[in-house]
Amino acid sequence: MEVPLESTNHSIPEVKYEYLDHTADVQLHAWGESLKEAFEQCGMAMFGYMTELSTVDIRKCYEIQTDPTDDLENLLFRFLDELLFLFSAEPFLICKKLEITQFELEPENFRIVCRCYGEEFDLSKHPQGTEVKAITYSAMQINQKPEHDKNEVFVIIDI
Repeated sequence: MEVPLESTNHSIPEVKYEYLDHTADVQLHAWGESLKEAFEQCGMAMFGYMTELSTVDIRKCYEIQTDPTDDLENLLFRFLDELLFLFSAEPFLICKKLEITQFELEPENFRIVCRCYGEEFDLSKHPQGTEVKAITYSAMQINQKPEHDKNEVFVIIDI
């Protein structure tokens, strides 16, 4: 759902992701001070694989939300799948910034609401990267503090 763009002054967060080689696919590795930030960074990593994010301007804002789930891995899958749908269907939005406004981890009701800032993908402006066909559960990992050194996620995307 498109929501009003409240400001044209948007600070872009530091990049906290990398791409890891994987047979025939690519693995996204993202991290953050919080698990919420790690999820946001993972979404940005996916968009960064599709085009050079430096060419993307913030002209529109859309809000997405995941259906409730009781599983953290399923929450990450649903979040990335919603973002991929936003790109793959109208409005064909390529995002420059993601801002999770609700990151609910209540038992039986894990849910995300996210504001997606960017513009319609345009081949004359945005270099075509690699098409992301699907999100996978294969080798998906979510590491959280304090059990682990940092909050990080690993996701393999089908390209």
